[in-house]
Amino acid sequence: MSDKNIFQLRLDPATGVPVYRQIMDQITGALSSGTLASGAQLPTVRQVSVDLAINPNTVLRAYRELEIRGVLDTQQGTGTFVAERPALLDASARSRRLDHLLGDIAARAGEGGFSLEEVIKGLRERLPENTKSEEKRRR
Repeated sequence: MSDKNIFQLRLDPATGVPVYRQIMDQITGALSSGTLASGAQLPTVRQVSVDLAINPNTVLRAYRELEIRGVLDTQQGTGTFVAERPALLDASARSRRLDHLLGDIAARAGEGGFSLEEVIKGLRERLPENTKSEEKRRR
């Protein structure tokens, strides 16, 4: 990808996770960590396919799946952008959604032979630097 992009996608063929899914996971992960913000423009399908040496249809599939989920917004002739965030869910809905997500993470980690401690350590390592400093102060 070009230097102007905020983050760089990487593929890991050893994971067994489909390439389109790895792209989706990395984009949503970048959103969660704050590396990508609402309105940020993503590289073109062609650019990602060239950078990662993969079929453009694979990138297109990932972008379309994220568009269907409301994460991305494609504007014909302009590009693909991170969608504006919808209104926040109420506390109860957020809690249910987080419980579901954590259960999914725990199950996937277990299937992959990872302990929850390894998952937590990995998540902490992915925190933006300013968040890491805040977290250390709270301890």
